[in-house]
Amino acid sequence: MQSSIPGPGSSGYLEMYPDRKVSFFKNPYILGLTAVASIGGLLFGYDTGVISGALLYIKDDFEVVRHSNFLQETIVSMAVAGAIVGAAVGGWINDAYGRKKATLIADVIFALGAIVMAAAPDPYVLILGRLLVGLGVGIASVTAPVYIAELSPSEIRGGLVSTNVLMITGGQLLSYLVNLAFTQVPGTWRWMLGISGVPALVQFSLMLFLPESPRWLFMKNRQKEAITVLTKIYDFARLEDEVAALTDQLEQEQQKRSDKGPLDVFKSKEIRLAFLAGGGLQAFQQFTGINTVMYYSPTIVQMAGFRSNELALLLSLIVAGMNAAGTILGIFLIDHAGRKKLTLYSLGGVIASLIILSLSFLNQSSTDNLYGWLAVLGLALYIAFFSPGMGTVPWTVNSEIYPEEYRGICGGMSATVNWVSNLIVAQSFLSIAGAAGTGPTFMILAGIAVLAFVFVAFYVPETKGMSFDEVELLWKQRAWGKNPDTQSLLGHGNQS
Repeated sequence: MQSSIPGPGSSGYLEMYPDRKVSFFKNPYILGLTAVASIGGLLFGYDTGVISGALLYIKDDFEVVRHSNFLQETIVSMAVAGAIVGAAVGGWINDAYGRKKATLIADVIFALGAIVMAAAPDPYVLILGRLLVGLGVGIASVTAPVYIAELSPSEIRGGLVSTNVLMITGGQLLSYLVNLAFTQVPGTWRWMLGISGVPALVQFSLMLFLPESPRWLFMKNRQKEAITVLTKIYDFARLEDEVAALTDQLEQEQQKRSDKGPLDVFKSKEIRLAFLAGGGLQAFQQFTGINTVMYYSPTIVQMAGFRSNELALLLSLIVAGMNAAGTILGIFLIDHAGRKKLTLYSLGGVIASLIILSLSFLNQSSTDNLYGWLAVLGLALYIAFFSPGMGTVPWTVNSEIYPEEYRGICGGMSATVNWVSNLIVAQSFLSIAGAAGTGPTFMILAGIAVLAFVFVAFYVPETKGMSFDEVELLWKQRAWGKNPDTQSLLGHGNQS
């Protein structure tokens, strides 16, 4: 006989036990686990942000870099190339050795890369260090969200996992502050890049005292160890329910699980449609220029006429601060405004901002710096519009649009689309700007943003408030030639 008592994490459960959500947020053990695991997001953000300022001083030290856009792009993008490989092997490491060991491995690789970069005698050794750091970032980008999610009570899982995204933007902001702090210190860029190993060492030290994910322990038939971890998160009354729920979930997943490969995604029309939406969002996130701004914003500021390294870094710091603030806003709005509406507003602002940037460079003159300030305004507006919508929505949508048996493979494929698109943008921006001009380059990005707007408006569904079953039904109906609206599907599926 089916129980009428709402399960943990459901809205009915929270109505019966309204104090549970608050009490979980007051649990220092849960908050401590989240804080330590989120250092992975901090490393991710720091590495993507710090190179933008360090590059200004690397060009001063290495003449061959100063005269080669290709070398500059390679120094920036090699970390992205490493992250593609790291993310690909990160999933296997997580499954084979656990979330804790995967985090420790990522920290060791990242710290080693930081040492290599700081001691690099030439740009080619520096590129090797960037590759190592990228490997660490890739593994961490896969591991941190999973570790946090699997150790979080369902009532507060969304908020805790979102802290990892916030830590990424916080890491970018921190990198600009560190860049400014070392502008007058001998060694400049070596300190900027080398100090990134400190958070990795801190996380490594703290992770030694933290537990493995109870979900992974259950999967490896180490139930006693898993229950020991769960007793530190839940009270006795809730513990039995959680153990039973975890056992049932794993049994269902094992029954559903099959050896799905990338080719299987394209054999089913509804999965093909879902992946097009998820992968398309990830590609447009990069091709609308976000990492052009995050990797090259000080360089763009200097292109706009502000030649001082310190001023370029200071103005870029404002951009990074707006990115972090926008992410916080996005976390709040995504469940209130909805995914689709938030993305469309975001892209509308991105298009206008890129046009402002393009016009500022097209009308730039050496005697009037008005258009230089207009370019800085365009950068600030760009990040203010991008971060709440296009910065957060693609990852959220990809976590909820795939059926259980395809969620892992499609999630990995869409993340790979993101990293590869990131690499293409990072490796080509300076070369395209050098060949076509900075103004036309931003106009090209504006054109891509228009395509993204059309794609989201006509193809990406609204998934706010929908269960996994309802989303799966949505894709099946689209595959049958129907195009249902969200409201008509709400309530048709069971909450997953």
